[in-house]
Amino acid sequence: MKKVIVFLVCAVVLLVGDTVHDKSGIELPSFDAKKDYEQGIAFHKNKEYDKAFELYKKACDGGDMRGCRSLGVMYDNGFGVEKNEQKAVELYKKACDGGDVRGCQNLGVMYEYGIGVEKNEQKAVELYKKVCDGGEMFGCYNLGTMYAKGSGVEKDFGKAAELYKKACDGGHMRGCGSLGFMYDNGNGVEKNEQKAVELYKKACDGGEMRGCFNLGIMYEDGNGVEKDFGKAAELFKKVCDGGDMRGCYNLGVMYANGNGVEKNEQKAVELYKKACDGGEMHGCYNLGTIYANGNDVEKDFSKAAELFKKACDGGEMNGCRSLDLIYRLKVNE
Repeated sequence: MKKVIVFLVCAVVLLVGDTVHDKSGIELPSFDAKKDYEQGIAFHKNKEYDKAFELYKKACDGGDMRGCRSLGVMYDNGFGVEKNEQKAVELYKKACDGGDVRGCQNLGVMYEYGIGVEKNEQKAVELYKKVCDGGEMFGCYNLGTMYAKGSGVEKDFGKAAELYKKACDGGHMRGCGSLGFMYDNGNGVEKNEQKAVELYKKACDGGEMRGCFNLGIMYEDGNGVEKDFGKAAELFKKVCDGGDMRGCYNLGVMYANGNGVEKNEQKAVELYKKACDGGEMHGCYNLGTIYANGNDVEKDFSKAAELFKKACDGGEMNGCRSLDLIYRLKVNE
């Protein structure tokens, strides 16, 4: 009953546009500030960034920390204003200090990667912990990842698994996928491929493409589940359509070999190209090999060399080796 009474009192005060404080001393936003924030969101969604920026600023100045955080996002990305990462950091800090845990989350990312501020992984860990303790599951996920990598904290797979589980149980699908990976590899938990499959499926069903991709690998290899190339191809297609180029590449391999789908090298070429254009260097390498060998395309060493170079520059060592071979062949012609 006490909570209801407090809420009603606050509602009355906010309706008259005053600023009040809760028992923690954090300033609560005025009714007008909350309204400005909500209107700003609507304009932001319509990409009317100038109007959104103006409303976020009014909301922030009126004490709605969500407005400060969203204003930071505008500066962070250059939406409706010149990009200014230092200003974004300042606004995320204001939001975080004012009790907006999503502001803390964004500030943590800036510290983790050194964007607009000197890189400080320990500070990022501190902020992610604050976010996680505040009930936001993406903070738990990010904190788990810091423990898994040993960034800003001593590496601890057990702690990472615990945090991924908390995130997963709280509805954060990346947490489920990452926990599945821990079970898949026996990191911080006893290896259990069936459990990994279950978690990858949960992540995939929740729209997390990395979960779908890993689930596809499990079906392709028959780990934790009966081998099923058709199911693997179906999952790789979902991943590809979802914008993850690894799915496009793997689906291309399925078409090239006729696994789970009817063999179709033209389709494989199309998928490798999509993967390559999307930054998946394995796709560039395989496409280069097709041009070098003249498989279902006209043989073109120049095109092959171009693709091998792109793959090599992107860190695909097979591309480097193949590029060297082509140069040697040209020298000996």
